[in-house]
Amino acid sequence: MKKQLLFILLSIVCQLGLSAQSLTIETCQEKAKANYPLLKQYGLIEQTAQYNISNANKGYLPQLSFSAKATYQSDVTQIPTVLSQILSDLAKKPVTFQSLGKDQYQAVAEADQLIWDGGVISAQKKITKASAEVEKQKLEVDLYTLKDRINQLYFGILLLNEQIKQNDILINELGVDYNRVAAYKQNGVANQADLDALKVEQLNANQRDTELKSTRESYFIMLSAFTKSKIDENTELIKPEINLAILNDSTNHRPELNLFEAQNNMYESQKSLLNAGNLPKLGAFLQGGIGEPGLNMFNPGFSPFYIGGIRLSWNFSGLYTQKNNINKLEISKKMDDIQKETFLFNNNLASKQQKTEIEKLQSTLSNDDEIIRLRKNIKESTTSKVDNGTLTITDLIRETNAENQAIQLKSLHEIQLIMSVYELKNNENN
Repeated sequence: MKKQLLFILLSIVCQLGLSAQSLTIETCQEKAKANYPLLKQYGLIEQTAQYNISNANKGYLPQLSFSAKATYQSDVTQIPTVLSQILSDLAKKPVTFQSLGKDQYQAVAEADQLIWDGGVISAQKKITKASAEVEKQKLEVDLYTLKDRINQLYFGILLLNEQIKQNDILINELGVDYNRVAAYKQNGVANQADLDALKVEQLNANQRDTELKSTRESYFIMLSAFTKSKIDENTELIKPEINLAILNDSTNHRPELNLFEAQNNMYESQKSLLNAGNLPKLGAFLQGGIGEPGLNMFNPGFSPFYIGGIRLSWNFSGLYTQKNNINKLEISKKMDDIQKETFLFNNNLASKQQKTEIEKLQSTLSNDDEIIRLRKNIKESTTSKVDNGTLTITDLIRETNAENQAIQLKSLHEIQLIMSVYELKNNENN
């Protein structure tokens, strides 16, 4: 029977262990990014670019057109009467020419085949790819801000967990003190006011516990919504190790830098299109149709015809504004460079502030252990003096709170140090 009971208990423990969920901050960041609705735009950007490139490639296909017209002219070409007379004398018989009708009709189908466009289609495809890359990098910048939001929630929960632990310790210590003072009262050493003072502290600690857990629950709800995972008090959020190697790494991998580069590439592509648009275009064409008259105006009635050949065209009007348009692109590039310089300046300034904060917290933590040790000694001495009747319960409460506060401050400083390290990592994307 004992063996069966032991087996059941072990099974329950194993099931509880298997059901416990552990999460790291990196896992939360990856889940949040994967589930963020904005991520769906990646596929849409790529599809749009493919459609635009496909449309540009169709410029190499024969371009077909059809036109028809019916006209009425005030006059038509006629053979002079003198020429008819001369031909009649030579032919020894009357020679006449039928006059063309003033109403004329024509239906034409034409096929144009591009041979050389000066590089317009190639430049259009480059602009499409460059524009798609700009949109992707903008999306990366938007998604990157998600990291900071996850960091705030994750470390906020870690900090609240530590505060709840320390508050539980305080509640237990106050319970022990209450029982001790109750015993003193029975022996006539303490009075009801002493018990009431400890009871007030217990109520304050219980109230603090409710507030902390309520705040933590709201953090759980928000982090669960971002990651689409069930995260609650049963979930173990692993506290990251303090890695200070980042202090020696000054490399910046922020997505904004890729955005500035993508915008620069787009300006270069636009410049290529401007240059290509002002070059001559060469193509072949073939026309086929029916008209009255046809190509032979002396042949009355409707007749079919076709025309084929090579066509060279060159529009010089773009040359008038080419220099101004290129200068506008150069100005845009310079503005982009200024924005990049400003971003790097602010980013480097933030990194310096964060490194200073990390160094300050390191120094603070080095003193926390000694402060806690001294506070513990003071509280133990105060407890002995209360037992001897040389100090009051109020003194014990004060020293108990002071020790608890010192422990809480150390936990706070540890979480703040890790947060500062991750803020620096996030600021430089390392």
